[in-house]
Amino acid sequence: MTRFIMIGGFLGAGKTTTILRLAEFYSAQGRRVGLVTNDQANELVDTNRLRAAGFHVGEVPGACFCCKFDDLVATMGELEAEQTPEIIIAEPVGSCTDLMATVVEPLRQLHGDRFQVGPLAVLLKPEHGQRVLLTDKPQGVSPGAAYIFNKQLEEADVIAINKVDKLSQAQQTRLHDEACRRFPDRPILLLSAREGAGMEGLRAALEESPRGTRRFMDMDYDLYAEGEAELGWLNATYTLSRADGTISLDQAAGDFLRALAQCYATVGADSAHTKVLATDGSGNQSLANLVGADAEVELSASNDASASTVHLTVNARVTVGADQLTEWVTSSLNELCQQRCWQCQCHDLQSLQPGRPRPTHRWQNSS
Repeated sequence: MTRFIMIGGFLGAGKTTTILRLAEFYSAQGRRVGLVTNDQANELVDTNRLRAAGFHVGEVPGACFCCKFDDLVATMGELEAEQTPEIIIAEPVGSCTDLMATVVEPLRQLHGDRFQVGPLAVLLKPEHGQRVLLTDKPQGVSPGAAYIFNKQLEEADVIAINKVDKLSQAQQTRLHDEACRRFPDRPILLLSAREGAGMEGLRAALEESPRGTRRFMDMDYDLYAEGEAELGWLNATYTLSRADGTISLDQAAGDFLRALAQCYATVGADSAHTKVLATDGSGNQSLANLVGADAEVELSASNDASASTVHLTVNARVTVGADQLTEWVTSSLNELCQQRCWQCQCHDLQSLQPGRPRPTHRWQNSS
């Protein structure tokens, strides 16, 4: 049977980088790998990035896996038809939780003849860990976001504190000790997916059988919905061109995101995660990330290539209304194009506030 692995975690926790590391390792072993991404809208940076790395990727847009369970199963069926993968790794929406009752257990019960379901791994975002786990009252995080973050950790079979390369040894120890205190019955790993450190431990944990009989979490779906609705959600695609020269991929991605970050800062809006992917149509890519109000724009995939035509994909999840987010993205890009004498064409733009989660299935605890 195909082994199904799901890597969850809050927006900006590093899920895509981790999945790419896992997929590259399994592929190097000669194992066929399929990947599934998930989002509230179409045109995902993650999908483009993973496909550019040479992997078969299915995408489930329009809502979380829990609300699109049948689409998830159908997408995995398409991957099976394409290449018969031995492993499928799925990345749920970063603001999603209650996955054990709405995805993992339904998959086991309804499709256990097709899929061997592995442990649910959740990446712990250090910024949220420090603001939520290490304080009596969450600092700089809304109650709804803190609720989702805590619930993601509560249901995990495996917790991996990612991005430890950005933490001091003392910060790592303190966060690890607190996670162990709160969740003493499961492995707590230290990980830097970007640098590859700790990946052996995560792979070993994912090879284990999931924890045995367990009770599903109690969920306050009102608070859950409130937390998701705090974010404006935008996906857009553009083409930039320059008649009398070329455009740097790093400059297009990095400068655009820095301009957006300035907009966020003017009103104190927090970027849960904003990504800008610049490509030239020949396989060259530059990826800029912003994962918090206190973070700096980071070129997580830098490329010195330039082209007369550059394609941009923008995914923004920000604590502001969808209309305001659309205005910021549009005005920032237009101003940048005027400064650089670039022409810009918008191909697709979707912005929204996520609606209330309505799972296709939700397994209940037996009495």
